[in-house]
Amino acid sequence: MPAKKIMIVDNEEGLCRMMSAVLMDEGHGTRTFTDPLEAVELFRAGIWDLVISDIKMPGIDGLEVLKRIKAIEPEIPVIMITAFATVEMSIQALRRGAYDMLTKPFEPDELLFRVRNALNHNQLANENQKLREELAGKFNFDNIIGASTILQQLLDKVEKVAVRDTSALITGESGTGKELIAQAIHYNSERKEKPFIAINCGAIPSSVLESELFGHKKGAFTGADADKEGLLKAADGGTLFLDEVGNLPISVQMTMLRFLQEQEFHRVGDTKPTKVDVRLISATNSDLEQEVKDGTFREDLFYRLNVINLHLPPLRQRKADISLLAAHFIGEQNKKFKTAIAGFSTEAQHASTEYPWPGNIRQLKNVIEACMTIETENQISLATLTQFIEIDASTIGNEDYTNALARFEIDYLRQLLTSVDGNIDEAAKKSNMNMATIYRKLKKYGLRKGEILN
Repeated sequence: MPAKKIMIVDNEEGLCRMMSAVLMDEGHGTRTFTDPLEAVELFRAGIWDLVISDIKMPGIDGLEVLKRIKAIEPEIPVIMITAFATVEMSIQALRRGAYDMLTKPFEPDELLFRVRNALNHNQLANENQKLREELAGKFNFDNIIGASTILQQLLDKVEKVAVRDTSALITGESGTGKELIAQAIHYNSERKEKPFIAINCGAIPSSVLESELFGHKKGAFTGADADKEGLLKAADGGTLFLDEVGNLPISVQMTMLRFLQEQEFHRVGDTKPTKVDVRLISATNSDLEQEVKDGTFREDLFYRLNVINLHLPPLRQRKADISLLAAHFIGEQNKKFKTAIAGFSTEAQHASTEYPWPGNIRQLKNVIEACMTIETENQISLATLTQFIEIDASTIGNEDYTNALARFEIDYLRQLLTSVDGNIDEAAKKSNMNMATIYRKLKKYGLRKGEILN
């Protein structure tokens, strides 16, 4: 464990020296105080990693030292020492924020054991806090990429929804970023310090989905060898995100409706209700209103989930955001693989903007990753991009550009095949295209090897 700075407060000078020597042998830095008032006056947040204080001291006692230190730095661990430990005193110290109690007399090994536990706890708490701050920053509304009017209007609505503790239904095509919006709601709400739990209702067999969500009692069914806590219980105080909520079986829909009405549910096989405080955010790429009409989704549950509707537009309706998203993903890949791709070439940029992206943001990210894997220049070229998306007149919508693209690809294919005497395998290796792409483009332009080579 790295060296830590430890404050020791005890009116017994000999005990201070002993504890200091033991802890310094472990590599820690210590400072001892026999006057508790002096210790409190010199205590500053961010300097100390741990405080060890006796309880019974003249001037002010250890409980008052604990109170004043916690007022300055609430998260610092404090170990209290006493020769007169009672249950009442221990409870009082723990209620005031003490991490541990150590009873005199004690051996050096016991002191070290308690100190290690406290420091490990503090380190873990610091790491968790840092992670929470990083997550809050990552899901800040300013970090959701896009400048299009349609996205900004949505984010204005999302920002208002975040601070209102109500259910929300996020709709939109696959790959539009529904979970990202759910996380933004959570990390900008009063629940941000509590868990965000996500489950894809379409990825879990319906036979076990109820147990996953609500948990079960031991012996509730074959294979239930122990009590299990469900995801709703795990999300207590926080947010549960139900992705593809349209896949919930009717039986689970009934239990979920009861939870939304009462904020309680029964674990599978349990007769006692479990009460939790959880915000529910759900998402779907299907038409739930039609499923209600078809009788596959409960109407009362739909209205409970759809208190606020947030619709994510597909990428083809956010053309102004494509360049920003592409630059972000290229930057991520450059950082991850230590590359220096500057971006799309002018032709590739035009093509990417006009392409409809049926898989939306997820597809754009995957295509950029694939392009950067095989690109040999400092920009993603049109030739590289068209190995992963099909460009034609209907997607470009610009006749001059379409003709230029077609001329480029035809000339490129002619020169490529001529340079390798028509060997498709060699052409694929030389161009960093796969053979299927070359055959598809030859067919698209009506090119035949025999005519090219003659």
